[in-house]
Amino acid sequence: MSDNESLDPAEIHAQAAALAAHLQRSGVSFLPVANPASVELLADQFAVPEPSSPDPPAVSPPKPPAPAAASKPAMPKTRLETVPAFSTTDGDYDGKALSADDRKAQLQILAEQVSQCTSCEILASCRTQTVFGEGSPQARFLFFGEGPGADEDRSGRPFVGKAGQLLTKMIVACTLDRADCYITNTVKCRPPGNRNPEGDELQNCKAFYQQQLNLIRPEYIVCLGAIAASELLGTKLSVGRLRGKFHQYRGSKVLVTYHPAYLLRNPAAKKAAWEDLQRLMADAGIELPGK
Repeated sequence: MSDNESLDPAEIHAQAAALAAHLQRSGVSFLPVANPASVELLADQFAVPEPSSPDPPAVSPPKPPAPAAASKPAMPKTRLETVPAFSTTDGDYDGKALSADDRKAQLQILAEQVSQCTSCEILASCRTQTVFGEGSPQARFLFFGEGPGADEDRSGRPFVGKAGQLLTKMIVACTLDRADCYITNTVKCRPPGNRNPEGDELQNCKAFYQQQLNLIRPEYIVCLGAIAASELLGTKLSVGRLRGKFHQYRGSKVLVTYHPAYLLRNPAAKKAAWEDLQRLMADAGIELPGK
């Protein structure tokens, strides 16, 4: 049926009667009796009114704007993602920069103070000697580790054991000379059993390494491992989260990478550490062989 056709009540009634007769011949014993009034009402409901002069189209009221979807909060970073760079202070190092001779003299005075320190009763009682640090007082690059080990405790020099030998190779691979760098640790005494330095031990040594940094004023500080990074940057994030970018400590750029002792236990991480050193050299304007 087209849109312009209507149903004739009489025709509906006739068709219904014919259908009823057919069903009775087919054996259907009961059929409802059609009500002519109901049939006529049904036909009226389906009837299409005669066309008339068109009315102007109704203007629908504007629909209210759909409510904006609630913005989802940013998903937290996974533990594998890096973080924005840390800056421990906006200021430069305290005081004016000293000459090379004055820096050397001040470092010697500070080393003597460290050798007499007994603030950490346990460390002072079990050490052979303190391990202050060594290198150029005008070093452009300063390597900042965790604490002395057994070899360092015996010799009084930082990073001379197996981990120190690997660090020296890393420095040489960067076309640098170890003597032109400066190497030190967060604590100046060996923790017993090579355990991590404890909070009060780190706090007691903080003033010593801060004075070292303030005298040397390196352009770059390389934090070797999580303890060094945590101390310098004031964060508990892992090396994996901190590496891959430069942070800031006073007037020095800070790069975080894996400790050489960790690399000896996990050789697969050497590739990442080398990428960190390549980033360091590129920023310093030093071209590495084979690049």
